[in-house]
Amino acid sequence: MNRKLVIILSTIYVIFMAILAVYYLTQGQSFKATVAFSGIVCGAIPLLLALFTKLKFNLPIVISYLLFLVLSQYLGSIRGWYGLGWWDTFVHFISGGIIAFAGIALYERMIHRNAGNAISPWFVFWFTFAFAALGGVLWEIYEFSCDQFFGMNLQGGGNKDTMTDLIADTGGGFVIACWSGIRTKLKLNKSK
Repeated sequence: MNRKLVIILSTIYVIFMAILAVYYLTQGQSFKATVAFSGIVCGAIPLLLALFTKLKFNLPIVISYLLFLVLSQYLGSIRGWYGLGWWDTFVHFISGGIIAFAGIALYERMIHRNAGNAISPWFVFWFTFAFAALGGVLWEIYEFSCDQFFGMNLQGGGNKDTMTDLIADTGGGFVIACWSGIRTKLKLNKSK
C-alpha cells in the first residue's frame, strides 16, 4: 500500500509541476518555468524509486518530502512567498523537522532489533538533533557553493541569512529530537 501511495502522490506532484512548467514557458516566465522543471525532477525521485527499486518506504518521510517541495518550490518560489520575509525561516524550520524524522528512520533501520530495550533516550535525542543540524549545514554549504560557483543568490542575506536558516533548521530538529527522546523513554518505561 505504501508503494502505491508514493506512486500516486509523486505522480500528482510531477503532473502538477509539468502543467505549471508548460504554462510558465508559454507565458515567458522563465524563472517560474525553471522552478517547475526542477519540481518535476524532485517529484520524480520518490516515483522512480517506487517504480524501479524494492525499497521499503517510510510513508511519513515521503509525504513530508513532497510537502516540503510544495512549500519551497510552489508556494515559496513560484507563488513568491519567499518575498514575505518569514517564509524562508518557516520552511527551514519545517525542513529541520523533516530531516530529523529521516534521522529517526535511519536510526531505526541501523540498530539491532534487541537494542531497543537498552537504548538511552538521550542517545536518540542527540542522534536525531545532530542529524537535523548536519542536514541544515549541508544545505547551507550547497547554497554557498551555488552562489560562489554559479553566480546565484541563494544566500541573499549573507551571513545573517545563513545563521537564521541554521537556527531555524536546528529549531525544527530540536522539536522532533525532544519528541523522539520522550517517545523512547516512554517505550522503555512500558517494557519494564
